[in-house]
Amino acid sequence: MSSILIVPVLPCDDDAVSALISPLETIFRFPASLHVTEPIDPSFAFDVYRNQFNSTALISAFVQRFKGFKGKIIGVTSVDLFVPVLTYVFGEAQLDGPFAVVSAHRLDDTLYGLPANSQLLHERLAKEAVHELGHTFGLLHCHDYRCVMHSSTAVEDIDVKSKEFCQSCEEVLRTNALQ
Repeated sequence: MSSILIVPVLPCDDDAVSALISPLETIFRFPASLHVTEPIDPSFAFDVYRNQFNSTALISAFVQRFKGFKGKIIGVTSVDLFVPVLTYVFGEAQLDGPFAVVSAHRLDDTLYGLPANSQLLHERLAKEAVHELGHTFGLLHCHDYRCVMHSSTAVEDIDVKSKEFCQSCEEVLRTNALQ
């Protein structure tokens, strides 16, 4: 049996992080828990030229810090993430590996000049956490725009898709999760 460890990466919204436990347990059918000791300080991953944090560097830190952990680990932060070939990312994961990271930064309506909406922020963060964890179970991007594994390049894409897997992705997930 696998489990999911949710790791705060500073800064992070404690309510948003805690709100991930239930949806992740429901979707993946594995226990999820919050890593309550020593949140990760992401300053080592900061790129001064981009004014963003390198998500791949954060995942590398998870690899070092959580050696030997049996299960999946997802870091959750509020900093703006990037990978070198993209302007920004909502998250990143090791395909068929144990580690992923997501950010609430670009999921927050206040970034777009809109009023704060914590319920919508929590929904978006849950979808992106499920999406990135889906990659850790070997799932690729899905062509079904309603599937949580559909690629999202804008926050509106996240709002359109479901928090659940399509039938095809669900079958692959269950097969891979049992291995």
